Amino acid sequence: MEHKRPPIFLYTDGAASGNPGPGGYGVVLRCANKEKTFSEGFALTTNNRMELLAVIKGLEAILWDNAEVQVWSDSSYVVKAVNEGWLQQWKSIGFKKKKNVDLWLRFDQVYRKHRVTFHWLKGHAGHPENERCDHMAVEAYHGTNLQEDTGYIQEQQQETLL
Repeated sequence: MEHKRPPIFLYTDGAASGNPGPGGYGVVLRCANKEKTFSEGFALTTNNRMELLAVIKGLEAILWDNAEVQVWSDSSYVVKAVNEGWLQQWKSIGFKKKKNVDLWLRFDQVYRKHRVTFHWLKGHAGHPENERCDHMAVEAYHGTNLQEDTGYIQEQQQETLL
């Protein structure tokens, strides 16, 4: 008999100061009585990239496949891309003229490993986990060890070549 694993609750937020500007993400991952939190800051990126990267990093942190995951995000961009089928449309046209293709491809790989349900919640409205993720994201981009968002930089370089 297969052991039934408990559902995972993934709370995420991304932020950027300026768009583009320094940015970061925050993640709260809960399963049963365990919780993980993590965040990371980047020197130059966009809010949408950080919102999407937060979900990716949260899903990548799950230790088994086929998990039941409830994702809570204040990003209409991310939630609607999945719930309204935008991602499928973008894939069907080869992501032509779309931004953040590197992250959407990475998302698609990890997303397909699990049974994921997306929920949108209003940001900055007092939801405890969302406020916590926002705080972690902002703190991350105010940090001293900012990473380089190579996907963003490459995308900008390609746009200038066109």
